[in-house]
Amino acid sequence: MNFKRFLPILKWFPNLTKQQFRGDIVAGLTVWVMLVPQGMAYAMLAGMPPIYGLYGGLVPLFLYAFFGTSRQVSVGPVAVSALLVLAGISQIAEPNSPEYIAYVILTGLLIGLLQFFASLIRMGFLVNFLSHPVIAGFTSAAAVIIAVSQLKYLLGISIPRFSELTDTLAYAIEHIDEIHFPSFLLCTSGIVIIWGLKKISKALPGALIAVILGILAVHWLQLDQQGIEIIGSVPEGLPSFQWPAFTLENIKLVLPTVLTVTIIGIVESISIAKVWERRHRNYKIRANQELFALGISKIGGAFFQALPSSASFSRSAVNSESGAKTQLSSIITATLVGLTLIFLTPLFFYLPTAILAAIILRSVVSLFDIQEAIHLWKTHKGDFAMLLLTFVITLFWGIEEGVLAGVLFSVMMVMYRSATPDVVVLGQLPNTRFYRNIERFPEAIQLPDCLIVRFDSQLFFANVSYFRDRIENLVLHHPDSLKAFVLDASSIHDIDSTGLHTLEEVCDFLKERDIQFYVSGIIGPVRDSLHQAGLMDKIGKANQFMYIHETVESHYKRQDNQADNWKAEAVQTNYGNFE
Repeated sequence: MNFKRFLPILKWFPNLTKQQFRGDIVAGLTVWVMLVPQGMAYAMLAGMPPIYGLYGGLVPLFLYAFFGTSRQVSVGPVAVSALLVLAGISQIAEPNSPEYIAYVILTGLLIGLLQFFASLIRMGFLVNFLSHPVIAGFTSAAAVIIAVSQLKYLLGISIPRFSELTDTLAYAIEHIDEIHFPSFLLCTSGIVIIWGLKKISKALPGALIAVILGILAVHWLQLDQQGIEIIGSVPEGLPSFQWPAFTLENIKLVLPTVLTVTIIGIVESISIAKVWERRHRNYKIRANQELFALGISKIGGAFFQALPSSASFSRSAVNSESGAKTQLSSIITATLVGLTLIFLTPLFFYLPTAILAAIILRSVVSLFDIQEAIHLWKTHKGDFAMLLLTFVITLFWGIEEGVLAGVLFSVMMVMYRSATPDVVVLGQLPNTRFYRNIERFPEAIQLPDCLIVRFDSQLFFANVSYFRDRIENLVLHHPDSLKAFVLDASSIHDIDSTGLHTLEEVCDFLKERDIQFYVSGIIGPVRDSLHQAGLMDKIGKANQFMYIHETVESHYKRQDNQADNWKAEAVQTNYGNFE
């Protein structure tokens, strides 16, 4: 067994240099400063007591450091996962209640188990079925939903829990006269502090400074006696080992949320990991090992009461920019979180929820991807439509519905593009041996009695009807009397049994009309399939060529009863010699 492949830490740890060690120390400290306030804020967003956000920054980080293939990714509580958990679990229990907490911990365990088993059966490729426009549409809608969910802390108004976003907004507007100005000023001040410090220097821990200033303001000015909501007592010490409420009935209740968070978490985490792989270029991300690492980190975290974790883009960016070269930085961050739990939790007693809301509101700005929407509108209207549809469905129908719609849109787009590939007519560029799409190259010359067509996809059951219909339509509507049809098969990289039958039907269709059928540029595996199906003989081995120009020249030479330039290499297969 290759232990280095199973435990990536064995690959980088023995080769750790002093320079890398120093960089990891600085990065670990920096991410810790960022994780503590974020973890507490995201726990609150998930409807959990803040301490569970700190638990989410402990065991999961240690486990990912051992098993993860990315050297810069920082896992832990994130805003989108927190929102998904709140949206799903709040339907079956009241947030912050003991039952709710138990369901959330169980959700984390089941997500981890699902990712773990997905890695064992090598399902990492599934991340490709949720396209970037769908993710952008979903996260942008999630940003709006998260922002609206924080209105009660921003305005200091007690807003009932509504299932519809519009109801929450309407209630807030109707009761705007009840605004609690100290809470509003504290929250907006927190946003300004975080934003302003980031503008001055990205290295400044704006969230932590806002937390410290918020605690001092409440304590010295006794703002908690003026209606400012505070965190209150925070449990001290490391989380104890606890078995999640693992029953069949509970599993059925949380399963929809588990599936939703799993889909988004996998795509988001592996996408983030690939970003840093491309930037550093000194290691490779393995999707299945990433699934294993993410699964193990959630499973371990669930037994120590951790909020479900995922990869954080913002903390991963800070980790990388601070000099992280290995996952030692995450081990250092987790160690510091552990020390925080042991020694520092009493300091959070006067932490106002308005400051945690400020951290959340500032962080969701990066989730709202307006630039991507503008870019897609200019470059690809189809992808823009997918982004917009996912955004609208998530915003007005719900989180789970948005994720499901996103998956369906992605799969449908893949199916549509596979079923309707480009079928283009080619013409000869003047004074050359090259043939190009006549729509892109108006100067390309179409031969009067010879139709040349290129099919830009594999030929399989999903697109054979489109392939046959397009060819028949081109042949029947050709303005001149056709004598030859040339199929440029250089882009057909695979063909299944249905494709073979369809190609035979096209051959018969052309033969009935006394049109000579030629095939050019067939690649080796497809030639093997044609040979096994007996189609090489039906098409005629002498009608198969390596290049289009050879095909055209041979056709006209045969018309003039001249010796053509056919070469036996055009029909080479793995099943026999040239004939």
